[in-house]
Parts: sequence; structure tokens; C-alpha cells
Amino acid sequence: MRWRFIELEARNACSNMAIDQAVMEGVAKGASEPTIRFYRWLPSAVTIGRFQSMMDEVDVGRCAELGVSHVRRITGGGAVYHDYAGEVTYSVIAPEAYFPNGIRESYAFICDWVVSGLLGVGIKAKFVPINDIVTDGKKISGNAQTRRGGVLLQHGTILYNLEMAKMFSLLKISKEKISDKLIKSVEDRVTCVSRYSDITIDGLYRELVRAFSDGKDHYIGSYTEAEKVWGEGLESSVYGSDDWNFSR
Repeated sequence: MRWRFIELEARNACSNMAIDQAVMEGVAKGASEPTIRFYRWLPSAVTIGRFQSMMDEVDVGRCAELGVSHVRRITGGGAVYHDYAGEVTYSVIAPEAYFPNGIRESYAFICDWVVSGLLGVGIKAKFVPINDIVTDGKKISGNAQTRRGGVLLQHGTILYNLEMAKMFSLLKISKEKISDKLIKSVEDRVTCVSRYSDITIDGLYRELVRAFSDGKDHYIGSYTEAEKVWGEGLESSVYGSDDWNFSR
């Protein structure tokens, strides 16, 4: 098996989700190669899970005030704040046959690559079912997955830095609950690379590439013209539309 790696790029939220789907559909048709891509969110964004309600989960007005985007993912899970300077995100897109059959087993298979990347920056972490990676008992990476047309898509975040107050201001948490006690509680459960290492975000990315490519026949590539065109179409017609983002 041969993997195409897409180097770290910055896209807006709708574009990031659209290109994931475009590649996934290309792989399903046999027109695209198995792909691993790394990306950041410009501008910063909030994503919600496939089955969530945007109005229930996100303070859309506050997002507009701060210039933060919002979009619905095709994967499940909860609302996540993606800070441009605070994380590296990856997507793994390949035929299901490349991975173990079980959901838990396939998560573990891919998350082990993240664990290896973190070890490369001096952080000992481990996979905790069903889709978290933790160090010192604290979450440092969250991951989500979907399967369509015989293709598996898993994407996840590796937290580099945390802006807890900003995150709370964007998610719909009652004002009474946003307290020093709540923030301390979350900080007891979530951590980030910058608390353990002085490595740059680019250095973290390089270690992730090393870990994800280890033992794989791979090359550094780019998107096909078909993926670009289809991705642009999905960006405008699906991920940039209220019909999709506010469908629940």
C-alpha cells in the first residue's frame, strides 16, 4: 500500500471539512490514493459533531464577534474549539481494509501513530478507548471517525496550547457554570504539548509526520484537480450552508 502525505496547511473550517470529504469520496471511487493530511484552522473555528445542534452547542454571536468560524463535521462526537495557534489536526483517509475491523481497534491502530509522535517530543502518552489520547491522566488528543463507501476517515487534534477562557466563551455553557472552579476542573482533565515541551508547533508537526510515515511506503503529494474542484463545490454547497450547519 502507498500513502500520499499532504503537508501542513492552513484552511478555513468549511474548506478543511470539504477536502476531507472530497478525498474520502475519491478514495471510494478508486480515483484518489490513501491519504494522510495535516492542517490548521485559519481563522480559528468551532466544529460540532454530525448529530449535534449548532444553536444548542455554540454561541454563534460570540463567534462572529471574535472572528471564529463554525461548521458541522461528518464525524460524530462533541463540539470542539480549534485554535489556529493551539493545535495540529490530522486526517487519515483510506479503505477500511487497511485497518482492523472493530471501531475500538481501528482507533487504537491510528492513535498509536499520534502516541509515537508525542513520544518524539518527549511526552509519554497512551490511547484510552474509545477515542482519546492521554498523558498524566489528562486528555491531549481527541479523535473522531466515520466510514462511508468502504472508506475510513479518522481525524483528530493534537493540542499544542490551550485558551480555556476563549473556548468557554464560544461554547454554550451557562454563565453560572463558567467559574474558576469549572476552569480548574477542565484543566485537571485536559493538557497540551506546550506544558511539557518548548518545541514549536512546526517541530510537533515534523514529529507527527515521522511517526505517521514510519514503516509506510509514502510520498509527499498534492490534491488532484478533481479533489480541488469537488472540494470547492462541497465547501460552498454543503459546509458553507446553513442547511447543513443548522440542520438540527
